[in-house]
Amino acid sequence: MTERTEGFKTFHGKKAGRLVAVGPVNMPVTRLFVAEVILECRQKHVTRVDILGFEFEMGLFPNVLDEARAKGIDIAPKYIPAEVFDKRAVEKNQVVFHDVAAIEVKPHVKKNSVAVELADFSVFYSQDSIANAEATLKDKASKIVVEKGQVVKVSKDKNGIVSREVLTTKWTDWIDYWAVDFNFESKREIVRIPSDRMKQVQMPGMERPEQLELPEYEEVWTGDYIFENEWQFFRTKKDRALELTSVFQECTPGRRKLAVKVVDIFGNDTMTIVEVTVGGKK
Repeated sequence: MTERTEGFKTFHGKKAGRLVAVGPVNMPVTRLFVAEVILECRQKHVTRVDILGFEFEMGLFPNVLDEARAKGIDIAPKYIPAEVFDKRAVEKNQVVFHDVAAIEVKPHVKKNSVAVELADFSVFYSQDSIANAEATLKDKASKIVVEKGQVVKVSKDKNGIVSREVLTTKWTDWIDYWAVDFNFESKREIVRIPSDRMKQVQMPGMERPEQLELPEYEEVWTGDYIFENEWQFFRTKKDRALELTSVFQECTPGRRKLAVKVVDIFGNDTMTIVEVTVGGKK
């Protein structure tokens, strides 16, 4: 049971010794939102936090979690399931906030080249429950349920006998597409924001030239980097085979960060980063 909290700007409750921050309903949880949470954590000496969101900004993880961890803050992002809007599911305690998916990769270095092997992909989604589907299904009907990271087809025959078929028998069944950026921190994410300065602009096409004052813009680094897709593999409807190792990419010798992005069968985006040294001994 979540306890209410008072005196906080970004936190809405507390559960199991962790403060809980809830992201916006109509937009993804952004880097700015997480930065505000981290700031309040540092101001009020909070070290354990859950951030709940319906969606998270693409490329948000794992960088922001590493930054928080470096400041002594343990952040666990969790997806809010659609069942929160189902009064019956809430009353039956069937609402489960599942963790963001996790990727495990293995880099392979060969002289001045590096390849990436996708080793594991863990998901924790829950959408509806098998027990609820079995109780509500009509005869000669079926329903797809996602429970604890498994996609299950629940069916009921004409005699009311229920059967289950697990559709995700291995972790690779969850993956629709994956890609690699072999030099992730090579391109900073820059945004243009209004500055405090103003500039005068003459409006064209007017009988009398008129000067207007408009804000100037400045370029600011967000603190993040742009993922550049240098290799990718995606499945098609006809061919569901999945290549688990990228090609070898020739790189400049030295340390670098590789970023791997996975898009799952529901369209959710997950990214992880690994550091390697290229150009060592064979």
